[in-house]
Amino acid sequence: MPFSTLALDAALQRALADAGFDRATAIQHAAIPPILAGRDVLATARTGSGKTAAYCLPLLQKQLAAGRGCSLILLPTRELAQQVGDTLWQLSAHLPRPKIVVAYGGVSINPQLMALRGGADFIVATPGRLLDLIDNNAVPLGSIDTLVLDEADRLLALGFADELGRILALLPAQRQTLMFSATFAANVQQLAARLLQQPQRVAIADEAAPDISQRAIEINAAHRYAVLQALLHEAAWPQVLVFVNSKHDAAELAQWLQREGIRAAALHGELAQGRRERVLDNLKNGTLQVLVATDLAARGIDIPALPAVINAELPRSPQDYTHRIGRTGRAGQTGVAISLIDADSRAHFRLIEKRLGLKIAREQLAAYPATDTPAARLAAADDNGGIKGKRMSKKDKLRAAAAAGKP
Repeated sequence: MPFSTLALDAALQRALADAGFDRATAIQHAAIPPILAGRDVLATARTGSGKTAAYCLPLLQKQLAAGRGCSLILLPTRELAQQVGDTLWQLSAHLPRPKIVVAYGGVSINPQLMALRGGADFIVATPGRLLDLIDNNAVPLGSIDTLVLDEADRLLALGFADELGRILALLPAQRQTLMFSATFAANVQQLAARLLQQPQRVAIADEAAPDISQRAIEINAAHRYAVLQALLHEAAWPQVLVFVNSKHDAAELAQWLQREGIRAAALHGELAQGRRERVLDNLKNGTLQVLVATDLAARGIDIPALPAVINAELPRSPQDYTHRIGRTGRAGQTGVAISLIDADSRAHFRLIEKRLGLKIAREQLAAYPATDTPAARLAAADDNGGIKGKRMSKKDKLRAAAAAGKP
């Protein structure tokens, strides 16, 4: 549906046209009218569905009309905060420039304190840094009339519940609250029931699924890197996002790929902010072909037309699987998502399929047949696949191997 049907200001329409957007996505069409009407909104939509603009557009219009107040947007990672800040600046290109402050940790707090002098129209922040700013009396709490919790499921999953509680206790009771989430998990429902007043529920059940071809390749654990290298050479993707589960694995795999002549770098939560930004820029401009990332670091990565995502190691939860593969196939593009499955992660992948309603055919590469058998498990009867901390530890695997008589 054209944006012209949504009663947006002409300046916003012009910014949308400049950015090449002429039609609203399903989530934008459903969420913008109730937000403009001042309703609380609880919205669920797929990753890459356009939800950032779904709240940025009406908030910018309300700011233009009222000329006062402040919108506070909370997100789980610095990359997401940067992305939302960029969207606000892009969409406000033809407005009397609102004051937008983006605040996150990992960098000096002093420029953020200076930027908040005299207040702000939009504060885009991660919870920890926002609390730091509040402790320094830098945030105009009394003027906040709209709260947005973006990626609400991830805010809770990443352990921000206590910080959210502290922040919510300080905000004005009279405000508009918007919650956007890719999943409507039980903890999100509980938070929504506590925060939202007669909310407009927006769920895009009939939204077209992203055009992502999903593949599952069975491997021997010892061949993981070789299989990954074979896939990279075969497909010759210009950009690939490869997921692993720890900063150590990210650094190790990136270094191995570099030694094999592949332009690769690691992205994890302990990289300095400047380094993170350079790595992302190098992937986007083609200097890098492969970015090896952890889940925490990859939240908010938005690479236009990213052709492929590879799970070199499986994610811990089905929700993380959804978020990972959602980095490709965005904005109407096609993409491929490949998971490498060793013997010990087969049950885990079956559980991911079950939880997400998937059935993905198993493949093997002829040059690297999968011959491994699963290691003995301490709780084999559960067959939980390792979800939520029940995957065998390294010590447990060593004990199981010793019990089986392996060297």
